[in-house]
Amino acid sequence: MNDPSPAAARAGAVTGLRFAFGTLTVLPVRLTRWDRAAARAGMLCAPVAGLVVGLAAAGAGGALWAAGAGAGIAAVASVAVPAVLTRGLHLDGLADTADGLGSAKPPAEALRIMKRSDIGPFGVITLLFVLLAQIAAVARLYGHGWEYGAGGTVLAAVTARLALTAASRAGVPSARPEGLGAAVAGAVPGRLAAAAIVLALALCAAAGGAVGAGGAGPEDAVRYAVAALGGLAAAELLLRHCGRRFGGVTGDVFGALAETATTATLLLLALTA
Repeated sequence: MNDPSPAAARAGAVTGLRFAFGTLTVLPVRLTRWDRAAARAGMLCAPVAGLVVGLAAAGAGGALWAAGAGAGIAAVASVAVPAVLTRGLHLDGLADTADGLGSAKPPAEALRIMKRSDIGPFGVITLLFVLLAQIAAVARLYGHGWEYGAGGTVLAAVTARLALTAASRAGVPSARPEGLGAAVAGAVPGRLAAAAIVLALALCAAAGGAVGAGGAGPEDAVRYAVAALGGLAAAELLLRHCGRRFGGVTGDVFGALAETATTATLLLLALTA
C-alpha cells in the first residue's frame, strides 16, 4: 500500500523534478532513481521543466528586444536558448525521426536508421523548415510587443513538455526495449495524464489573460488555450503515426513530439496575433 503521508508526497515530487530536469535539460540535476515510479513522476513534472526552459528563453529574447536588437534577433535568441538547454536533443530527435519516417523502410530498419549518428536529407530539411517557422512565428509575436514574444515562448516550451506527458500515458508502447522511450512509455496512468493536461491548459489560459491584461485580456486567454491545444493535437497526430510506423515510441520520437508541439503552438499564436 502506498504511503499517503506528506513526506512521501514531497519525496515523490522531488524525485519527479529530478527525473524531469535530469533527462529533459542540461541543468546540473543529478538523477537519483531510474525506475517506473520515478519515470511516472518525472513525466508528470515535465511541464515544470518546460516552464523553466521557457522563462530562460523569454528572458534572453526579451532582454534583446528591450535593448533595441529588434524582433528578429530576439526571436533567434528565444529559439536558440531551448536548444542550448536541451543540448539539442529534441532537435536531434526530430531529425532522426524525420529520417526514419522518410526512409519508408520496415519498422526495424527505420529504427536502425534513426539510431545512426549522422543526419540524412529528410532530417536536414525538416530541421531547416522547423527552425525557420519557429523563428518567424516568434518574431511576429515580438512585433506586437515584448510581452507577446516572451509569453508565446514560455507557452510553447510548456506545451512541448506537456506533449511528452501525454505521450507517456498508459497504452503507448515503446518501440525499443532500452533507452528513454522504454523507461517512460506507458508510465503515466491515463487519468493522471488527462488531469495534467487540463490543469496546464487552465494555467496557460490564465497566463494568456495576464499577458493581454492591457489589451484584449479574455481574448488572449482563449488564444493561449487554443494554441496549446493545437500544439498538443499536432504532437498527438505525430505520436499516432510513429506508433503505426515504428510500433511505439523512442527517445527520438519524444524529441520530435516536443519540437512539433512547439512549432504548432507558435504558429497558431502568430496566426491569431
